[in-house]
Amino acid sequence: MNFNLHEKAKENIIVVAHRGASGGNIPCNTMAAYEIALKQGADMIEVDVSCSKDGKLFLFHPGMEKEHLGKRTNLKKHNYEKINKFRYVNFDRTPTQFPLADFDDLLENFKGRCFINIDKFWSNPQKIYEAVKRHGMTDQMLVKSKPSDKVFKILEEVAPEIPFMPIVRDEHPLHEMLKKSNINYVGVEVLFEKENSYVASKEFIEKMHRDNVLVWMNSIIYDYKVQLSGGHSDDTALTVSEDYGWGWLADKGIDMIQTDWTMMLVDYLKRSGKYYRK
Repeated sequence: MNFNLHEKAKENIIVVAHRGASGGNIPCNTMAAYEIALKQGADMIEVDVSCSKDGKLFLFHPGMEKEHLGKRTNLKKHNYEKINKFRYVNFDRTPTQFPLADFDDLLENFKGRCFINIDKFWSNPQKIYEAVKRHGMTDQMLVKSKPSDKVFKILEEVAPEIPFMPIVRDEHPLHEMLKKSNINYVGVEVLFEKENSYVASKEFIEKMHRDNVLVWMNSIIYDYKVQLSGGHSDDTALTVSEDYGWGWLADKGIDMIQTDWTMMLVDYLKRSGKYYRK
């Protein structure tokens, strides 16, 4: 696999599996969920990285202990020896056999297999970067964040070669600045409530492409009251129309779509002729 996002985007729309592919008894953010995501056709997996009290990196979405473990606790206050004994609960809140994944294990297991979007990078940038570097996987990584001076400083000082995308809503005023920075600015994640937003326009997307900047849109839904892509989502793709949900995004000429329904998105894109680049 070619671990250059620009080259990969020339081949097909890059499909990002949000926290892997979970369902039934298999929880998100587990090694099993990520393996399944690749079997379903994901090009990139999105992982949430946390850190134990004694400095061990593991995969978990901070603040979701009650929902995913069935316990009111704060994993950041525990040593890894205790964290390693926890098991996820499934969608019915029944305990499963799945432990929280060790970040080093994830890196070694998926080395050379897919791109990896590291979420929560900013809570432990030096430690996470050192782990990625140790495994020789900087080219497989992607980090994203809302733009801020703090984020830019961390990237410039800690990990200038790690591919980075700012997350913007409706406008992208820092584009020219980022082009000139000592940051590996490879793309932009755009969020918008309405279809007529500037960042969803043909003009904006073509400008980004002229400047060698990829465009990422989301079909995932965190909260249906807060639309990430103007109502064109996994929800509308599956309950209204695939063309309206996923097709509208793909027809914009964007490069990356993040989904919670990897297999169905990949299947739709291939059936509709929107997956491979002409």
